[in-house]
Amino acid sequence: MTSQQTVPMPATGLSALTQRERVVMGELGEDITLEDIAARLWVTRNTVKTQLRSAYRKIGVSTRAEAVAWARAHGL
Repeated sequence: MTSQQTVPMPATGLSALTQRERVVMGELGEDITLEDIAARLWVTRNTVKTQLRSAYRKIGVSTRAEAVAWARAHGL
């Protein structure tokens, strides 16, 4: 008897992002610096950079402009 195993599909789009990544992505649309975002969220600039790098990788973008366009298209 053989058993079939299903391989879970990786999350894509909005569901791939953590709650914190969604918050940071939502802040990108405003004309503010990473330092400003960090201050609003009570974290360091490097934390914001790390969260954005992770989010960019997950959604397949490489620039802030692409990330902002993606966020707007997905209701962030």
